[in-house]
Amino acid sequence: MPSFVAKAEVRDPRARTFSFPRMKTMYGGRRIAAGNEVFVFASETEGGQGLIARGVVTRAKPVPLARGVERQTPRVSIEVRRTALVRRRLGRAELRPFRGRRDTRPETELDFKFYRQATNKIGGISDNAARWLRRRF
Repeated sequence: MPSFVAKAEVRDPRARTFSFPRMKTMYGGRRIAAGNEVFVFASETEGGQGLIARGVVTRAKPVPLARGVERQTPRVSIEVRRTALVRRRLGRAELRPFRGRRDTRPETELDFKFYRQATNKIGGISDNAARWLRRRF
């Protein structure tokens, strides 16, 4: 089963559930579905601290595309039930040394997909990156 990352504004990092309405999707994020594993990153551009939790998607609903708009990023609304809180910090500063690399390390993938742009988003990650992230819990 695929794993995803949700990078968004999170007001309560210790909440038991998270709701992310109308999130942009990238890197296969629009395929997120109930039952998928998701790693929650509290957006550092909005006062968060990076990786905060791991959870399971309890609800995923695609947002209909707007009529008359030629180019649109697909969006989805999800709800997540937290299953674990992070034990070791992982954020922009920890991933910065991997910026611009051309290798297959999980750190490089996460930096490229989620910190190259400051936008909040939901995106798919590789099995290798998911295994690496699980070790932080």
